Amino acid sequence: MADSHSPMDYAARQKKLAAALPSAGVDTLLVTHLPNVRYLCGFSGTAGVLLVAGSGRNAKCTFYTDGRYTQQAADEVQNAKIVITKKAAFTDACAAVARTSIKVLGFEADHLSYAAHRQLAGILRGKVRLKAVAGRVEELRLCKDAEEIGQIRASALVAASLFQAALGAIRAGVSENLVAGEMELQARRAGAEKMSFDTIVAAGPRSALPHGRASSQPVPGNGFIILDWGVILAGYCSDMTRTVHVGPVSAARRRMYEAVRAAQLASIESVRPGVTAGEVDRVGRDLLKKAGYGAYFTHSTGHGVGLEVHEAPRLAKDQSLKLAPGMVVTIEPGIYIPDEGGVRIEDMVLVTESGREVLTPTTKDLITL
Repeated sequence: MADSHSPMDYAARQKKLAAALPSAGVDTLLVTHLPNVRYLCGFSGTAGVLLVAGSGRNAKCTFYTDGRYTQQAADEVQNAKIVITKKAAFTDACAAVARTSIKVLGFEADHLSYAAHRQLAGILRGKVRLKAVAGRVEELRLCKDAEEIGQIRASALVAASLFQAALGAIRAGVSENLVAGEMELQARRAGAEKMSFDTIVAAGPRSALPHGRASSQPVPGNGFIILDWGVILAGYCSDMTRTVHVGPVSAARRRMYEAVRAAQLASIESVRPGVTAGEVDRVGRDLLKKAGYGAYFTHSTGHGVGLEVHEAPRLAKDQSLKLAPGMVVTIEPGIYIPDEGGVRIEDMVLVTESGREVLTPTTKDLITL
């Protein structure tokens, strides 16, 4: 399933990054954030760093990892020289920089720990100037290419297929963990590497917790259940939420559900190139305020999804970034009333040239069990 799409164009990504280095004021960038390493050269292991040098049309990449990953690096790493280190990959990469004529080395400011920065400075001993660089690889990752969109689409379809497993497992008295476990078993059977995050199954009053991870608590005889889940397929994440109800639904709860659904549909409708992330957030938020639920929508409307389940852009108040074709975002307004329960509906949405495409083909009608 992982190879159902054409290969990623790592060389093009490396060139784009190299072209951006002069404006960041660095000769070479030390890439340590593993999702960024994977994006640039294909390595999916848990220990490795990438040095990206050069500018303009030429990128020179060297990938460092240790002996545990000799075979994996040979199989996966594209368009980069592979160095298998005797010590830790990070240490040897730093030592290699110290032996070169590099004047300014950029490091990923958002991802390098204080301890690692001190170690790096100690190895370089002032021979190379260190400069914090933030978000350069993440900027490239904002707009997905055709191969990435294909993988995200496949991941979203596997996630959507798990909703039936959840519905089959939910009944009063079974634990939230059992429902989550059933979904996770079916995810593996469908080819997923793992879940994108700990599956959220929050039933009854616990549905008022926006991130109520599945617990040993039994599903009560009456109330909402928020189900929030996603899978990773060939490295790419999916993320979706549906809320169902056990037992008869009161008029107040039906009104709550319909308010969220209306806000979610309106927010999706607002997604198109050129609209700011803040405007998309405002559309659904305004509707929930008008319906009297403003105080109960306590998080942002959504986020980007790709190699990480939460990545740029953020769809939140005052975010001025404009949406562009190739971005994949979640739209997930919610209402959370303490001691009563909550509702959230979430889809993944691709920004297209002319508007948007919903990637999660799952009903949003209120299902009662």
